[in-house]
Amino acid sequence: MKILNLYYSATGNTEKIARHIAETLEKEGHAVETLKIAEGMEVELFDYDLVLAGSGVYEWLPGQPVVKVFGDLRRKYFRAGKLKPASPRVPGKKAVVYVTYGGVHTGVNEAIPAAKYMAQLFDHLGFDLVGEWYFVGEYKPEGFQEFNLNGRLGDIRGRPNADDLKAAAELAKGALRI
Repeated sequence: MKILNLYYSATGNTEKIARHIAETLEKEGHAVETLKIAEGMEVELFDYDLVLAGSGVYEWLPGQPVVKVFGDLRRKYFRAGKLKPASPRVPGKKAVVYVTYGGVHTGVNEAIPAAKYMAQLFDHLGFDLVGEWYFVGEYKPEGFQEFNLNGRLGDIRGRPNADDLKAAAELAKGALRI
């Protein structure tokens, strides 16, 4: 299986998850291309059997580099005629979206819009969405440390932690079987 693991991380939380997912899939015997999303990057999603896309959550959406690249991809595929009415499924094409989030105010509900945003590109392209994964990540920017202790999720210092990475590995192995 040819796999792309595409991610954006401003604090390192999503990168930690992305790297662990890649290591897990490689141990399962698959070639994984892991790319950090950057403005202006070119990628051909249809070259892969499974595409994983990850981001942190920034004001309920994925990071701006993700929004920009996904918008560019949507326009590219529209011009190429790959966005079709009713979004028919493309056999053999699967996608997973994953996010890291702090959820200090409303928990996972803060992360759901970011995952749904990313998932829409794949759904419109006809990929089967086989997972939306959510991982807690600590706040790292200066001035936000109290959010690691006083939010709905309790103490999230050090997250994603070993348990989160174990969950990511199990989810990644499961995506191979779907």
